[in-house]
Amino acid sequence: MRRSSTVGVPGWFSRGRTESERFDDAIDASPGEQPEEFAEELALVGALRELGQAGRPDPATRARIRAEIEGRIGEPLPRRRWRPRMADLAAAGIALILGLGGLTLLLSRDALPGDALYSVKRAGEVTSLGLTFGDEAKAEKHLRFAANRVTELGRMNDAAPAAYQTALHDFGSDVRAGVAEFTELATTSGNRTGLTSLESWAQTQSRQLESEQAGVPESAREGFQQARLLLDRVQQRTSALGSRLSCYQITTGTTDELGLLPARGACTQQPLSPGGSTPSSPPPVPDSSVPSTDSPLPVRSSSSPTASGSPSTPAPTR
Repeated sequence: MRRSSTVGVPGWFSRGRTESERFDDAIDASPGEQPEEFAEELALVGALRELGQAGRPDPATRARIRAEIEGRIGEPLPRRRWRPRMADLAAAGIALILGLGGLTLLLSRDALPGDALYSVKRAGEVTSLGLTFGDEAKAEKHLRFAANRVTELGRMNDAAPAAYQTALHDFGSDVRAGVAEFTELATTSGNRTGLTSLESWAQTQSRQLESEQAGVPESAREGFQQARLLLDRVQQRTSALGSRLSCYQITTGTTDELGLLPARGACTQQPLSPGGSTPSSPPPVPDSSVPSTDSPLPVRSSSSPTASGSPSTPAPTR
């Protein structure tokens, strides 16, 4: 029995503490030494102890549970099954389309007019032009595409007449677009070397067309002749514009399918005043409504100012 140390603790707290200590001693006592005053409480404590023992697993069950837990510790956790979402499917579809488009464009590089992939090749060239910055770069690309059509004509063996017509039509379209842009840039900047190079390019393409014309069908020879006539006009246009680069008036201010038309008449040099500056008014210029002799097509007005009348500034008309 433990001694109750209640000295100096007054009142009911001292009595309650003493009773609690006696009950604690009764629980720890053996069954023959338990006091009668706590008989009911001790019987309840014994019943609770028996109930706890009844719900406890036996040693065999505990050993089985332990072995199962230890076995699962070494096993990897099951992975969550991946399920494709709509965003993943859309991204995969876009990647597949882009991949197939790039592969198709790559395979179409060697396509000839009349082939199934030739339209894809032309679409790629149009896209390339749209992504090209600068008028000069676009003009050079047009002329490069036109030269490619001439090369393709030499590789077309036993092609249908419609294929030759397609190639010649695309050739003419690129020649007109490239020459129009290039001559405008050359006359604006006074690039005589550029005009000479363009004239030489037209001569080379004309000779190549002439060498390839013998092996084409009779129905396609007229298209070859029209293409060579177009190149002859390019040579005449570049030569005429180059000869007037030192003139006061270089162009008429009007255009046709090949671009700016060269001015006609005498080449009047821009006069200088005694002080070295240009006079307040330039000499009169001929009527710009008359088309150039090398362009039989109707003339349309250009967005650039015309050379008719007297300009307000002494700068030459391009």
